[in-house]
Amino acid sequence: MCLFRLGDFSLKKSIFQKKYVSLHAIFLEIMTGTSEFSLLDGINIPSDLRKLQTSQLPQLCDELREDILEELSTNPGHLASSLGAVELTVALHYVFNTPEDRLVWDVGHQAYGHKILTGRKDIFYTNRKLNGIRPFPSPLESEYDSFICGHASNSISAALGMAVAAKKLDIGNRHVVAVIGDGAMSGGLAFEGLNNVSSTPNDMLIVLNDNNMSIDRSVGGMRQALLRLNTGKTYNRIRFQLTKWLNSRGYLNDDRRHSLIRLNNALKSAISHQQNIFEGLNIRYFGPFDGHNVIEIVRILRQLKDMKGPKLLHLHTVKGHGYTPAERNATDWHNPGKFNIDSGERIIPDATNEPPKYQTVFGETLLELSKANPRIVGVTPAMPTGCSMNIMMQEMPDRTFDVGIAEGHSVTFSAGMAKDGLLPFCNIYSSFSQRAYDNVIHDVAILKLPVVLCLDRAGLVGEDGVTHHGAFDIAALRAIPNLIIASPMNERELRNLMYSAQSSNKGPYVIRYPRGKGVLTDWRCRFEEIHTGTGRRLRNGRNVAVLSIGHIGNNVTKAIEMAERSDSNLKIGHYDMRFVKPLDEKLLEEVVNSYGDIITVEDGVRNGGFGSAILEWIEDHGYTTKVTRLGLPDTFIEHGTVAELQEIAGIDPGTIVATILGIAAKRNFL
Repeated sequence: MCLFRLGDFSLKKSIFQKKYVSLHAIFLEIMTGTSEFSLLDGINIPSDLRKLQTSQLPQLCDELREDILEELSTNPGHLASSLGAVELTVALHYVFNTPEDRLVWDVGHQAYGHKILTGRKDIFYTNRKLNGIRPFPSPLESEYDSFICGHASNSISAALGMAVAAKKLDIGNRHVVAVIGDGAMSGGLAFEGLNNVSSTPNDMLIVLNDNNMSIDRSVGGMRQALLRLNTGKTYNRIRFQLTKWLNSRGYLNDDRRHSLIRLNNALKSAISHQQNIFEGLNIRYFGPFDGHNVIEIVRILRQLKDMKGPKLLHLHTVKGHGYTPAERNATDWHNPGKFNIDSGERIIPDATNEPPKYQTVFGETLLELSKANPRIVGVTPAMPTGCSMNIMMQEMPDRTFDVGIAEGHSVTFSAGMAKDGLLPFCNIYSSFSQRAYDNVIHDVAILKLPVVLCLDRAGLVGEDGVTHHGAFDIAALRAIPNLIIASPMNERELRNLMYSAQSSNKGPYVIRYPRGKGVLTDWRCRFEEIHTGTGRRLRNGRNVAVLSIGHIGNNVTKAIEMAERSDSNLKIGHYDMRFVKPLDEKLLEEVVNSYGDIITVEDGVRNGGFGSAILEWIEDHGYTTKVTRLGLPDTFIEHGTVAELQEIAGIDPGTIVATILGIAAKRNFL
C-alpha cells in the first residue's frame, strides 16, 4: 500500500486529519465520497462506539486493525501486540462506560487501538514523536488512561487499589478492569496482586490476554498452566444461569458465595484432575475463549460486568492477528520499524559498514567468553532477543536462562548460582533493573557475590519515553557497598569490561551501556584486562578538563573538536573515567592539579550521579576546583529521538560546546 504525506489540498475532514493516508483511501473518497474507515471515522470517543450495533463490531475491528497498520508502517511502534488486542479493546469500550469505569492496561504495548478509540485518532501519527502522544498510556495524557503502564505486571495491583477506592468512597456503579498479558503474568507483582485480590472485598475483573508471548515466547510454569486451562461453554452457561438464579433470590451473600466457589472448585478439580490456580485463590475463572470473536467477547463481558466478587476472563489471542507477516514472526514484528504493508517487507536501513548495536556486541562477546570459561551462565528476564542473549542461547541452551518478566528473581537466581560456583551474566534493561534494587543489595552486594549485572538501554532510550529511560542506575547503585560500576565508551571497551569482570573473582560488577549503535566498525579485538577503578586520558589540555562516563563521551569528543576549531587558543582535556565506583583517584589528582575548571558529562540523572561522585571526591580531598555538572535534570524526560532528548537534557555536543566556551570566556581563555 503506497503512502504519501498530505499537502495543502483538502479532502473531507476525516481523511485530511491523517498525516499519512493510502492512495486507495484517497481514490475511494474522491470517487465515491466514502471512506475505507466508514465506521472508525465516526468514532472519536468510546460513547460514539457504543452507538453501533453489535453486528457492526467485526467491521470496526477490521478498520481499526487497518488503521494501526497504516499508521505504524510509516511511524514505527509496537505493532503485533496491538493487532492482537483489537477485538478485546473494542469489546471493553463497548461494554464498559469508560472513562468512568476504569480500564487498566498492563505495559501498554497492546493499547494502540485504545488510544485511537479514545480521542487520539487524528493525532495518532504523532505517537512516540517529540511533543506527540506518549508511547504508553498515561493519565497525564488522557482521562481514558487510568494508570501509567510502561513496566509489566502492575495492572492487577493498581486496579485492585481502584476497586477498593470505589467501595470506600461508595462509587457503587464503577467497574474496574485490569488487562494483563500472559507474559506479564509471570511477574512477581502480578502474583502479589492476585493474592491480595483473593482476600480483599472487590468486584474487579481481570482479563488475561493470553497469546503465549511477551516479546519473545513466554516461558515458565505459568505458560504451561495457561495452555492446559479449559472450561467448556456448556459449563460456563450453566454456571452463569445458576449464579443469576441464586442472586435473584438473595441466596448469595459473601460467605455463601465463597463457600460455593470453594465447593465448585473442589468438585471441578476432582472431576477434571486439574487444579486451576485462579480458582485456587477463590477468583472466579471463565475461559479460555476466542479473543478474536468480538461479538462473543461482548456477550461474555456483559454477563460478567455486574457479577459480584473478583473474576478472571481468559482469552486466547494471536499476537499480530490479522496481518500474516506479524502472525508468523511475532518477535520481529513486536516493534518492526517501517514496513511495506502489501509485501510484508520490513524496511531495514542498510547497516553495511555501520557500527553494531551494543546489544549485539554483548551477545557475541558473551558467547565468546562462555566458550573459554565453563563457569559462565547467562540470565535474562524475558529479553533474550532484545539484549542478544539469544546468540548464546542458540548455541548453549543449557547455560542460558530466560526467567520471564521477573527482574528481582533474575538477580537473586543469579546470586544463588554465584554462591555455589557459577559466574552469571545477568542482563536487564536499566529501567527495569529498578525493580530489582533490594535484590541487588540484599542478595548480591552483602555477600559480595560474583554476579555480572549488565544494564542494557542505560541513558536516554528515545521513543519509548519516560518509563524506559535508563536514567537512575548510577545514582541508585553508587551508594551500595561492594559494587563495581563501569560504563564503556565504545564497543571494544564493552568487550574488555566483560572480559575483566569474569577474569577473576571481583565480586558484583555492573556494566551499563546504551541502546543502539556504537561508534566502531572494527570492534572485534583481542581481550585486554581493564583494571578495576582505572580511567584513561584521551586528550591533553590546559584550559578546561571534561570528565565523562560511558558512551556519552563520544559527544564530548565531538564537542571538544568543535570548540577548539572555533578558537585555536583553546586546549581542552578529556578523560574517560570508565568507572563510577571506584573512581580512579590517581587520574583525578592529575586533573585537579592541572585544571581549575572541570566539566562532568553523564547520560544519567545529575543529582546523585557521576558528577556528584566527582564533587564529593574533590570536597573530601580538600580541593577547590570548580565543577560544572551536565546530566539529566531533576525532571522526567518524555519521548523523542535520542538526539532531540539529549539536546533537551543539555548533554548534546552543542550544549557541551556552549558550556566550554562559557567557562573559557569567564576565565579569559579566549
